[in-house]
Amino acid sequence: MNSTQRKTLATIFANPINGNIAWARIEALLVAVGCRVIEGNGSSVTFEKDGVRAYFHRPHPQKEAFRYRVEAVRDFLIELEIKP
Repeated sequence: MNSTQRKTLATIFANPINGNIAWARIEALLVAVGCRVIEGNGSSVTFEKDGVRAYFHRPHPQKEAFRYRVEAVRDFLIELEIKP
């Protein structure tokens, strides 16, 4: 995990939840921690690691993740036992 990904991880776990994180940074973090990306239809994407899956829709037309998406990513990372 590089420094940008560590900063993204810290931002995801910051309180209050930041709704201004670029989705591309979140995806890069999930790949860096070992998640497999499974493309779905349209903007649907699934991340899978060790049998644990999380389903998301990529934000569009904007590129930033809303707070509820950031919170869902945080919950997924906690389930994977990944914390800053």
